Amino acid sequence: MTYLVLSLTLLTVTLSACAQLAFKLGVTKPSMASALQSSITESLVAAAISPFIWIGLIIYGLSVAMWLWVLSKVELSVAYPFVGISFLVTMAFSALLLNETLTPARVFGTLLIACGCVLVGKSA
Repeated sequence: MTYLVLSLTLLTVTLSACAQLAFKLGVTKPSMASALQSSITESLVAAAISPFIWIGLIIYGLSVAMWLWVLSKVELSVAYPFVGISFLVTMAFSALLLNETLTPARVFGTLLIACGCVLVGKSA
């Protein structure tokens, strides 16, 4: 795997984690939270007008486009385990930006996933 492909793979999974953060911020806004407790129509309308949901969709769309390029360069069995790195990024965002609690078991499990990604990456 070249450094360019590796870099874009890591950027892709990071962008995917950023999209998840935007989605989380979008659904926790009071207007969205109350709409989600109502009908599906109100939920869809609230999502359609939520800036965070749109930002998440745009970021996610960009990451999908980049992912397609990555898949054109490496085997799926090599590229896909790197998606596990998004667990690390998401966990960091959750703790640092959303003040979510990290338990030792959650940290350990996430680190195990990351170690597996490194092992797969070194085999390429």
